[in-house]
Order: sequence, then structure tokens, then C-alpha cells
Amino acid sequence: MEVLSVGVDPPRLGPPYAATGLIFSLLLGVWSAQALEMFVGKIPFLEAVNGSTVLLPCTYASCIGIENLYFNWQFNENGTMQKVCESLIESEESVPHVSIYRERVEFVGKNHNNNVSILLWNITFDDAGQYTCFGRNPKEKGRNHSAIFTLIVVDEVRVVDKTLTIIIASAVGGAIAFLMGFMLLKNLTLFILSKLEEKNKECLVTSSGIDNTENGLSGSKADSKPTPKKK
Repeated sequence: MEVLSVGVDPPRLGPPYAATGLIFSLLLGVWSAQALEMFVGKIPFLEAVNGSTVLLPCTYASCIGIENLYFNWQFNENGTMQKVCESLIESEESVPHVSIYRERVEFVGKNHNNNVSILLWNITFDDAGQYTCFGRNPKEKGRNHSAIFTLIVVDEVRVVDKTLTIIIASAVGGAIAFLMGFMLLKNLTLFILSKLEEKNKECLVTSSGIDNTENGLSGSKADSKPTPKKK
């Protein structure tokens, strides 16, 4: 007996389901655009000398605005997150009262332009590590956002040897100058050759005219004498 296998096509989403998925994707994109974001700058790390004072930058942004925004700074101490400071920001215009839990820390952001940066005074090697700027906006129903800034503490600022950079820059500059000089010399040579060729052509034309005149050929500039009349 021959057994026939019957294939069953998987169910396909009809137009209503596709439209629902599209709407959901659009709403999700709009929601993501309105979400709170924390920024620590384009360069999220800093190398500073032991004993100096450094700024740990952080700002926030939200398209839907804030209301009782909670933020804090945390320090990753050997895998354990230690709270550095925290506060509630009632609105974008208010100056928060910040609680500080670590020595030599000062809140300098004051919420001006959404700034929640802190200052570390007289840093030591123990201050080196990762600092997390954390924020939570109640308007987003408890979603958490954060950004990490890394502090590197050294004995002295390392002087970068720029010898190789200078050599490379000099070589590139010399090559460009040589190429420009070569192109200029080439164009000048071609210009001179073209002028010489034009002059040679003029000489040939002039010489041909003189020869025709001396030989008395037709079309020459030689004076033609009239034929004498018979008496």
C-alpha cells in the first residue's frame, strides 16, 4: 500500500495581525525614544594623578520630562556596589538635596541643564575603578537606566612619545610636497613644449611663404609684371 504524505502549511498572519504588529513596533519605538537616558560624555574614562581633584560627569535626558527622578552614583569596590550619593529631583527646574555617603565627594551638578555630576577631591589609588551614574524616572513605570565612568589613578601623567608621529607626519608631508612639485613641473614642461610646438609651426609656415616668393610661384607675394604689348 502506498502511503501518501500530506503537507500542512503553517498558518500565516493575515492583514489584521500584520497591522497589529506594525502598530506595536511603532509604539515600542516611540516609547524607546521617550525613555530616560544617562550620559557620562563621549569619553567614559579619565586618567588622573594621585592627589588631584577630578570631575565625574553625568547628565540625563527624557523626552517626556521627569517627576521625582531618583538618581545616585555608585562605586564598584571589588565587585560590591557602594553608594556614593543619591537624591530625588522633583522637576527639571528644582535643585536636589543630595545625600553623600563617601568622603571627599561633592555634588556640583545642581541639576543645571540636567547635570548630576560629582567632584572627587584629593583622589587616591583606592578611588580608582568604575563609577555608575544611575537614574529611574517614575513616569516610565520603574525602568532603570545607567552609564559607567572609569577613573584611572596614576603616579604621574605619562608623557606620550611623539617621535614616531612626527616622523610619519614629516614623511607624509614630504611625499605630498614632492607630488605637488612633480605635478607642477610636469604641467610647466607640457606648457613649454606646447609653446615650442606652436613656434615651430609658425616658423614652418613663414619659411614656406618665403620660398614660394623667391621662386615666383603662383599664389606667392612676388610682384607680377604685366605682359608687354606688341607695337
